[in-house]
Amino acid sequence: MTRTVQQLFDLRGKTALVTGGSRGLGLQIAHALGEAGAKVMLTSRKAEDLEQAAAELQAAGIDARWIAADCGREEDIRRLADETLQRMGDVHILVNNAGAAWGSPAEDHPVEAWDKLMNLNVRGYFILSQHIAKKSMIPARYGRIINIASIAGLGGNPPEMQTIAYNTSKGAVVNFTRALGCEWGQYNITVNAICPGFFPSKMTRGTLERLGEDKLAAHAPLKRLGDDEDLKGTALLFASDAGKHITGQWLAVDGGVSSVTGG
Repeated sequence: MTRTVQQLFDLRGKTALVTGGSRGLGLQIAHALGEAGAKVMLTSRKAEDLEQAAAELQAAGIDARWIAADCGREEDIRRLADETLQRMGDVHILVNNAGAAWGSPAEDHPVEAWDKLMNLNVRGYFILSQHIAKKSMIPARYGRIINIASIAGLGGNPPEMQTIAYNTSKGAVVNFTRALGCEWGQYNITVNAICPGFFPSKMTRGTLERLGEDKLAAHAPLKRLGDDEDLKGTALLFASDAGKHITGQWLAVDGGVSSVTGG
């Protein structure tokens, strides 16, 4: 029997692991998945932030837990995956969101900063996806992987942005998503990416202060930046059976900025 829309978006009985989930976009996505019925495991580096985020989710009636881990360290990633599986059983939904940014002119960009971004923003996504897939999703023949990329990964930026490493890493995430979606479709694992535009956050604070929130908002056809609700619908689509025939795709959630720039 064909399911209703409500049934397709229902995540009851599902478990989600959200990296970088203690604040910002990761916490917004955790709310969306939990509100749809999923149990949620949060991770980031700082236990205090995670404790507060989990309490916020629990106050909203969401089954939320946390594990402190640095997704730039392979040993932490593998420990995170194993402990999550031990504590919560199969992981049905993986949200790769932990990331970093760095702003400096390309000609002076520190190599160590380049390496840090590639390690966390790309390599970390691969290692965690591989580990969760091999131990849970492939044997279960079910999985939903959501990679948080960026509209910065769809092309270049104006010279004043100065985010060469960030753009490059997020471009890699977009193509990582395409390639992994093609390869793991045979296991009923979908892999999709969300490409946010500017959302006020700790990571974008420096850029917002330097360029001005009003100026950045003016570039968007909708004339505003992203808010605390704007990723929820896309995340739920990719995480649920409503999106079961979508894989290897990216969707910009940017107020129309990428349409103007041709991304």
